[in-house]
Amino acid sequence: IVFLLLFALTGASEWGRTHCQNQYCITLTEGEITAEAGLCVVIPCSFTTDYRFKPQNIVWYKCEPTKERCGDSDIIFHTNNIKIQPEFKGRVSLLEPDVSQKNCSIIINNLKESDSGSYQLRVNGVQFQVVLKPTVMVPPLTEGQQTTLICTAPGLCSGSDPEITWMWRGAGEKNSPITGNITTNQGRTSTLTFNPSAEHHSTEVTCKVSFRGDMTTEETVTLNVTCDSLMISSSFRTSKPVITGMTTVQEGDALHLTCSVDSSHPSDITWTKLGSNKNLQKETKVILHKDAGIASLFISNVTAEHSGQYICTAKHEIINVTVQSEVTVTCKCTVKRFKWSVLEKHYISAVCYHSAPPFKLTFNITFSYFFHLNCITDKCFGN
Repeated sequence: IVFLLLFALTGASEWGRTHCQNQYCITLTEGEITAEAGLCVVIPCSFTTDYRFKPQNIVWYKCEPTKERCGDSDIIFHTNNIKIQPEFKGRVSLLEPDVSQKNCSIIINNLKESDSGSYQLRVNGVQFQVVLKPTVMVPPLTEGQQTTLICTAPGLCSGSDPEITWMWRGAGEKNSPITGNITTNQGRTSTLTFNPSAEHHSTEVTCKVSFRGDMTTEETVTLNVTCDSLMISSSFRTSKPVITGMTTVQEGDALHLTCSVDSSHPSDITWTKLGSNKNLQKETKVILHKDAGIASLFISNVTAEHSGQYICTAKHEIINVTVQSEVTVTCKCTVKRFKWSVLEKHYISAVCYHSAPPFKLTFNITFSYFFHLNCITDKCFGN
C-alpha cells in the first residue's frame, strides 16, 4: 500500500478524509499541515485493509513530489528501525506502536525547515487465504417438530458483515435453496428454521459465507432425521412387509420369494428361517433393492430341508416389523413299474422308491384282471 502525504511547516493542521483503492483505505489530512520550526507536529493517519491482509510494518518516506514512489534512501521511519535517514533518526515515532491497530499516525520532534516537503506512507504486510470454516450447529432432528440450525461465520475481521446463505442437496442432486423455511441473518450469525420431514433425512445442508473481495468459505453437514415412535408405529402398521412368490415348490426346483416394504423411511430388509440363526443373505442368493424397499430370496435346487417358515424383517432405527410365510417342498417319488404273470393265490412283491428322506409308506392294491399298485408317502405321491 502506498499513499502520498503533502507536508509543509507553516502553521496548524486539520483532520482530513478517507481515500480508498479496492479494499484498502487511508485517512489523512487534506491539503497542507503547517507547524513551527523547533516544535513538534503530529500527522494523523489511520488505515483499513482487506480482511486477508495482515499488516507487518509501517514505513514513512520523504522524497521529491515528482517521485511516484520513494525509495529506501528516502526512509524517515521504519517500525524495524532500518535504513532511516540520519537527519530523521530518533525524531520520528508512531503514536501507536502496535501495527495491528492500524494507526499510522506519527509525531516528528525538533522540526527543521528542511523537513518541509512531500511524504509517503507504505504499509507492508502479507495476504493469507481463508482456511477457517463456518460453524454449523445442528440440534437433534425429529420429523414434524420445528427446529433451528445456526451458522456462525469465522471471526476473521471486524469489518462489514458477510453474506450468509443456506443450500441443501439430496442424494445425487445439486445444491439448491431450501424452501419452506425461515432464515434470519444477524451480523456473523444466520439461523435456519424449518420442519424436518422424512425427505430431509441423509440430505446435506451447506452454510455458505461470502466476504467482501469475492472470498467465500462454507461448511456442509448431513442431516439425521429421526421419527416420533408413535408416528413410526402407525406408519409401519399400514405398510407391513408383503411376501410374494410360490410357497409350494417341488424338490429340485427353485424357491423365489420377494419381500417388499412400502415406507417413507429407509428400511434394512433381511431374510431368516425359523429355527435357524443363520442370516440367509450369507447362505443363499438374496437380491436387495433398498431404494425400492425390496429384498428377493432365491434358493436353487431346493430339498425337503428347505421346508419351513421364512421370516422377512424390515429393520428401522426405532422398531422392527416382520412377516412370515410357510414354505412347503414336495418330494419326487418314483414307483418302479412291474408287469407280472402270476397264478391265482400266489404271492407277489413290489418296491416303492422315493428320493426324499424316509417317509411313511403305504401300498394300495386294486385287484381286477389287472391290478393297480399305488406307492404313497406322507409328503408325496406316485403310482
